[in-house]
Amino acid sequence: MCGIAGIIHKKAGKGVNIGQQMTSMLQALKHRGPDSTGYAMYGKGNGNQILRFKVAEAADLEGSYDIHATIRDRLETVNSRLTELGVKVVKKESPTEYAHRYEVEFSGDMKKVADFVEDVEGVEILSIGNSLELVKDLGDASVVSNQYGLNDFNGTHGIGHTRMATESDVDIRSAHPYWAYPFSDVAVVHNGQLTNYWTNRRSLERSGHRFSSNCDSELIAVYLADRMSQGDDLETAMKGSIDYLDGVFTYLVATKDQLGMAKDVMAAKPMVVYEGEDMIALASEEVAIRTLFDHRIDTFDPYHGEVKVWQN
Repeated sequence: MCGIAGIIHKKAGKGVNIGQQMTSMLQALKHRGPDSTGYAMYGKGNGNQILRFKVAEAADLEGSYDIHATIRDRLETVNSRLTELGVKVVKKESPTEYAHRYEVEFSGDMKKVADFVEDVEGVEILSIGNSLELVKDLGDASVVSNQYGLNDFNGTHGIGHTRMATESDVDIRSAHPYWAYPFSDVAVVHNGQLTNYWTNRRSLERSGHRFSSNCDSELIAVYLADRMSQGDDLETAMKGSIDYLDGVFTYLVATKDQLGMAKDVMAAKPMVVYEGEDMIALASEEVAIRTLFDHRIDTFDPYHGEVKVWQN
């Protein structure tokens, strides 16, 4: 089934504990998908780029003894390539042996950086952005949040996903969210099945776009990136997706200062919305939104074929 959730604060000031709020919502959706959990959260950037990447799958650590040496070699190669491109790494964090967070100073083409780094075998860029922090791994929200230290992440908005694998493998590569490569600070989560995935994927690949997985949901992120590269704003690109995507879907997309929601014309996949004066929260089930409140709230279901975008 999968579960998706999102939240945006209109008057966040220095930020609120988005990490704790997203974890609370996603843990309430655990029954919709226990295979993996992912977050795309937006903090207050300091002008530097945040690079999130992995050098192996979590399951690889259970295999060959030599994988640890391979991981070290891959990381050394990544560091070497960043230096070669003139990227200054000002801060490094490694929540796990295979997942890394680099804060970098670089004024050049980050797409070139992403392509050069991803050319290293086994390396995948999860996200690049001034404020976006994209984290995903196997397990439920409490496991992933504790593993990556997300319970005190301050920010303005975020989206997340709990996954039940139906169309692709149980691994980090197939987990949501998906970064809308090569756009900084754009990420997507999706609940549903797309029946024109392979046809549209091949068309986008011929246009120069890349896919990192075989998960149909990634098509949404790549499509939005393609439309925005041609001048569409977020809402226009999302409205175009209603006709472009075939199947049943509800998805959320976030940018550095926006949160958007789209439903297909059949409205087969659920979405519940709370719209307050200062905060908007969305989820596949109302129980997730109610974890944020200790009092009665009113919610509503979006219409079929509806697109909504909120600004922080």
